[in-house]
Amino acid sequence: MLVVLAGVMVFHLLNLILLIISTAVNAWIVDGDLSTDLWYGCTSKNGGYHCKQSMSEDWLQAVQALMVLSVLFCLLSFVFFLCQLFTLVKGGRFYFTAIFQILASLFVMSGAIIYTVMNTAAESSTYGHAYVLAWVAFPLTLISGLIYIVLRKKE
Repeated sequence: MLVVLAGVMVFHLLNLILLIISTAVNAWIVDGDLSTDLWYGCTSKNGGYHCKQSMSEDWLQAVQALMVLSVLFCLLSFVFFLCQLFTLVKGGRFYFTAIFQILASLFVMSGAIIYTVMNTAAESSTYGHAYVLAWVAFPLTLISGLIYIVLRKKE
């Protein structure tokens, strides 16, 4: 049982790291020397890196809020898991933790969908690795939430 709990904790921490990286890294859209993310648009010229704040459109602010909420809910879910690990009765399930983890996955999915639909980047630009990590984090976080629903506390 200890191995299963350790595996679930490592999987949860992996999800949290993926969400933090996808929210913070400057590579949602890449176009040559230009890379943009949720917070800044940066260009690299002559060995220098020049950044300016992203546009302040409503849809981008919604994506920012959803990604931050996904990180916070994933972190809260981990804290609740640790608390329930010591306070939950034997045979109990981690429903409270599961709800927060599934909400985190829904937030990251909603943010990535809004970004995909509303983004008006040039046709020569491509999606960067942070955008891909957000999409990878969605099913992994959802699976983690479903694992918490199935997981029971044993002796």
